[in-house]
Amino acid sequence: MTDLLWTRMPLVAVDLEGTGAQDRDQEAILEIALVPLVDGAPDMNAAYDTLVNPGRPVPRRPWISPGLDDDTLRGAPRPEQIDDALVSRVEGHYLVGHNVGVDNRLLRLRHPRVTPAGLINTLRLARTLDVPGPKNLGVLLDHFELHDRVNKLVPAGRPHRALWDAVAAALVLHALATQGGITSWTELCSAAGEGMPPKHQVQEALF
Repeated sequence: MTDLLWTRMPLVAVDLEGTGAQDRDQEAILEIALVPLVDGAPDMNAAYDTLVNPGRPVPRRPWISPGLDDDTLRGAPRPEQIDDALVSRVEGHYLVGHNVGVDNRLLRLRHPRVTPAGLINTLRLARTLDVPGPKNLGVLLDHFELHDRVNKLVPAGRPHRALWDAVAAALVLHALATQGGITSWTELCSAAGEGMPPKHQVQEALF
């Protein structure tokens, strides 16, 4: 058995914007983005990004991103209309995100058919590598000077919107792995993996 480079694994960066964990089991998804990684970089041509109509009024709360309101979401697809698209994009892939367990919890709550192979948490990776200072996504983007690159890849986006944050997490993953000298899938799983079956930590070489 030969360990693969982590960049050759089926990875998809994810971000969800919702009504907030305060809603508990009533939390609704308002926006979702899935961005495949090719050779460790976000593939914007294959990115999937959609608003979601939660089927109920959106509460006015400071943590809900501007633009995610009743008027904007009224014409968006309902959760059942995007379920097949999410399943097809996630099945057999590992989800990458900053504190990705939160996104995965809400994703599984609203779309239980969506079952990723595992999770790669860039927040856990930053902590494992002991990156100095706060470990939130914005600070890490500053640390690695990645804001301009995210803005170039998502010119119509902004922080705390799904596509922008998913791309940001993908770029931070690559930057952290490079800084930490992480090259293999086993190393990445050990430093950042969550919910990883042991059989997925080492793969046979393709060539």
